[in-house]
Amino acid sequence: MAANEEIATFAGGCFWCMVEPFDERPGIIKVVSGYTGGETENPTYEEVCSHTTGHVEAVQITFDPAIMPYQQLVETFWQQIDPTDPGGQFNDRGESYQTAIFYHNEKQKEIAEDAKQKLADSGKFNKPIVTKILPAKSFYPAEDEHQNYYKTNSFHYKLYKKGSGRADFIEENWKKSYDKSKLKEQLTPIQYNVTQENGTETPFQNEYWDNEKEGIYVDIVSGKVLFSSKDKFDAGCGWPSFTKPVDNYQVKENTDTSHGMIRTEVRSREADSHLGHVFNDGPKEHGGLRYCMNSAAMRFIPKEKMAEEGYQSYLYLFE
Repeated sequence: MAANEEIATFAGGCFWCMVEPFDERPGIIKVVSGYTGGETENPTYEEVCSHTTGHVEAVQITFDPAIMPYQQLVETFWQQIDPTDPGGQFNDRGESYQTAIFYHNEKQKEIAEDAKQKLADSGKFNKPIVTKILPAKSFYPAEDEHQNYYKTNSFHYKLYKKGSGRADFIEENWKKSYDKSKLKEQLTPIQYNVTQENGTETPFQNEYWDNEKEGIYVDIVSGKVLFSSKDKFDAGCGWPSFTKPVDNYQVKENTDTSHGMIRTEVRSREADSHLGHVFNDGPKEHGGLRYCMNSAAMRFIPKEKMAEEGYQSYLYLFE
């Protein structure tokens, strides 16, 4: 492992569902599904599922903490699970599906315990937070067919995540709610129309379509980082266009059949703001995607002001 790399290990029930939230994010080097916490060496999937080895299904993440801080990984972990369930997760029952954070050093332990206490104090759940904080033990990678399951068996994965109850639980319990009456006061009419009413601003007559300054674009509602000037290009469409988000986890895509068309809508994950649409006519040398966004859904922060506004951890984008 390189000097700038660190390992995080999380058990969140079925490991199929614990890879996607971390995979292909900035600073994530690899995510491996496997087994940990027990005494049996090199256990098989069948042995672990029989609850005889003491192991839990888990994911081990190799990451660069300078780009993806451990605190952010822990935050993402909580948002995938029911931390009040001592008997498993959703439809998966038994000790091999119990939740835990396995710390690899004292700093990780401190961060995990602090996050758990803050969650308990928040009153978000009316039952105790039972997820364990434990010292890391030997980790055994799972069989090949269980690695990157969300990619290799995407259709079945989506059915399973929905059918198990996990997807609905996440939507109901981890989606942050915003008071629309307050947003109406805080946002300009066009910002409110775009983000809350799925509106579209006028092309070539919006704030950032021709902005060429270096910096980042954040969600106007939540402040989460969405796009970087490094990935911005002139698509000739009159709206700010990007080849990719900074962090795929911060955006979500939905099928949009409005206006007699079939398009892919892009929304921000935390605030559920409507941002725009993504198309397949972007620069081929950069993956072929065009994220066509509304300026009104975003706020631009120049590179020289990022540290001042609390976004210093994203300065790596411009190194």
